[in-house]
Amino acid sequence: MTQPVIRIGTRDSKLALWQAETVSELLQQAGYTTQLVHVKSEGDLNLTTPLYEMGVQGIFTRSLDIALLNNQIDIAVHSMKDVPTQLPNGIVQAAVLQRGNNKDLLVLHPDKKNITQALLQQPDAELNITIATSSIRRQAQWRNRYPGTTFENLRGNVHTRMEKLKNSNWDAAIFAAAGLERVGLRPTTAIEIDWMLPAPAQGAIMIVARENDAQSLNACLPLNDGTTALCTKLEKDFLRTLMGGCTTPISALAQIQNNQIHFAGSLLSVDGLQKIEIEKQLPIEQAAQLGVIAANEILQNGGKAIVDAMNNGK
Repeated sequence: MTQPVIRIGTRDSKLALWQAETVSELLQQAGYTTQLVHVKSEGDLNLTTPLYEMGVQGIFTRSLDIALLNNQIDIAVHSMKDVPTQLPNGIVQAAVLQRGNNKDLLVLHPDKKNITQALLQQPDAELNITIATSSIRRQAQWRNRYPGTTFENLRGNVHTRMEKLKNSNWDAAIFAAAGLERVGLRPTTAIEIDWMLPAPAQGAIMIVARENDAQSLNACLPLNDGTTALCTKLEKDFLRTLMGGCTTPISALAQIQNNQIHFAGSLLSVDGLQKIEIEKQLPIEQAAQLGVIAANEILQNGGKAIVDAMNNGK
């Protein structure tokens, strides 16, 4: 009996297509026939308003979710860090692929070489420079370390942002390393920002499907990487418990070493002046609620005031 075609929903940026094509190849290797279906997202259509001013979660996923619920596609492929902590009713996580590079990357303007890895290891160093990024998380962490920095808004897919940087008078821009690496755009001069905690689930690719679509769920199940799924779940739990989204400077990274979960998280005020960090470690079998536990400790140690101030627009 011939298997029905699995329709894979994707945004049409080169990075989104790389992710969808990766899933397509994996499914084809397992004997399935696939078809890519391109869906425009609000985040792709509006390239001028900073993400934190658009006022909604899921701007890169909502259009695909609608197409999924309307049975126009069978699965959707997302950068997991873009996925809201609460999936829409009727949609479930089908798989999380093995994680790529979780780091943030400082990409220097081709004509400006005044920033070095050694300089970035010096907190409060005099960095009177201009950096482009629309990520409030990246801005807050950078401002906390280098208060003299000026920021510029930078939106668009990775190719567009790289071109804008090249044609600007900015000193540098911040990107997710995984995105640039996946489309072959990481410059040799780029610097990994080792001290910057990533967004929850950064570097991970998530597949979602309708909860009642047994065929698609069964097809995707073998693609799931258990380690990545566990670590990203803890990071997303941390984000959800802090009631955070794209508009809040919340960072988290969970990693497994020697059967232990190492969890690091942080919450900052938007201006970067306030910062609360946490690090915890537990055996894997005891770590199911580690993200929630870490978030509650943050809230109890001053985090609630920061969250309340952000929610009140202060």
